Amino acid sequence: MSEELLKLLKAEGLDLLSCMHCGICTGSCPSGRHTGLNTRRIIRDARKNRVAVLSDYDLWLCTTCYTCQERCPRGIPITDAILELRRLAVREGLMLPEHRFVSRMVLECGHAVPLDEETKKKRVELGLDPMPETVQKDPEALEGLKTLLKTCKFDELVAEK
Repeated sequence: MSEELLKLLKAEGLDLLSCMHCGICTGSCPSGRHTGLNTRRIIRDARKNRVAVLSDYDLWLCTTCYTCQERCPRGIPITDAILELRRLAVREGLMLPEHRFVSRMVLECGHAVPLDEETKKKRVELGLDPMPETVQKDPEALEGLKTLLKTCKFDELVAEK
């Protein structure tokens, strides 16, 4: 896999070799101010074909705000590359437990954060329908979503490996 990482990224239109390591991406990253996220290091590791970048915890700290990508003087699609690296990581079975949990919630009830009874009660107190118009309210739509996700093999993709 490590030899193929740059080729896979380039095939997706994500050529990282023009990075001059100026650090603008890391310096402008809102997440980096509060976490260990170092965007430049992730791009450097991806450039060097380090397969370890796929198992890097920091890869999941990016909020995909696109600030780094918008400010890059070379126009490198940094956020898009991070999203592609995440996709490759998931395909390799590398996913944070928290993301697996959220994925299971989507598979079970159609939402990453299902509405609990307390939230439904608060919605009624505010004059709202206890359930918004989503798949969680419509059993037929929920079954359709579940079928779609299983057809796409999302359940297999996010399963423990």
